[in-house]
Amino acid sequence: MKRKGTGPDGLVIVDKPAGITSHGVVGRIRRLAGTRRVGHAGTLDPMATGVLVVGVEKATRLLGHLALTEKEYTATVRLGQSTVTDDAEGEVTASAAADGIAAEAVAAGIARLTGDIEQVPSSVSAIKIDGKRSYTRVREGEEVELKARPVTVSEFVLEASRPAVAEDGTAVLDLDVRVVCSSGTYIRALARDLGSALGVGGHLTALRRTRVGPYGIERARGLDELDAAAEAGDFVSAVLPIGAAADAAFPRWDVDAEQARLLTNGVRLDAPGLGVGPGAAIAVFGPEDRFLALVEERGGKARSLAVFV
Repeated sequence: MKRKGTGPDGLVIVDKPAGITSHGVVGRIRRLAGTRRVGHAGTLDPMATGVLVVGVEKATRLLGHLALTEKEYTATVRLGQSTVTDDAEGEVTASAAADGIAAEAVAAGIARLTGDIEQVPSSVSAIKIDGKRSYTRVREGEEVELKARPVTVSEFVLEASRPAVAEDGTAVLDLDVRVVCSSGTYIRALARDLGSALGVGGHLTALRRTRVGPYGIERARGLDELDAAAEAGDFVSAVLPIGAAADAAFPRWDVDAEQARLLTNGVRLDAPGLGVGPGAAIAVFGPEDRFLALVEERGGKARSLAVFV
């Protein structure tokens, strides 16, 4: 049973701080919302900060679809050092001076990693191999080789670059970048592959997710702010209601009362013809702006993915 004043089913857009896991954030929201039914759409590593979309109660059923949406990041790539984790949390495995790399070479390397590419995820990713997380196998001393997978990097933009000196004395080059990419893209792997292509190695020293689908950092709340809202009995103010959340994230289809009745009783209606591909979710709204379901268009029919009434 929910505690009084915890608000409706919906999403909480969290600005995750560094040093806490995504699962740790979910635990905090469970306590604040007074329910165990909480999940998130897309893991952020402990080092990373920024947008973590958290679903509460019925909105957890949106999360699998939200996890497939486009994401945007700002990051700092350090050229001149490779690490076992492809980020600053891992042990340095190789160093090579990067102060002689020309700006044109950096630009060319970034261009090769933009568009539809095949990417090998970091070995310390959460991908499962025979039921066990890849990062667990690495920590246990196994050699892990993951298969390349197709991803789309829509934008990979160099915002600034500056020379620096690493702790071991290596002359490195730090690149501030902005990346817009498909679900499943590893920014650590982009840093690793850019450094490898330039012959000096590379890893990620900072990562901030600034957007998941339509949910940008400007609407995210810090954990301290969420704590204060809950303490004041106003946690509801931090929850984006499920209907508004769905309306923002998916194409919208408005149906009349009869269509709503049929749809929520499992009848496949003629598809609305919105031009979305198979598997792409469409948010269905009935009379009085009531959010009813997520459907997909398949074979000329609207097939229910999840019903919310």
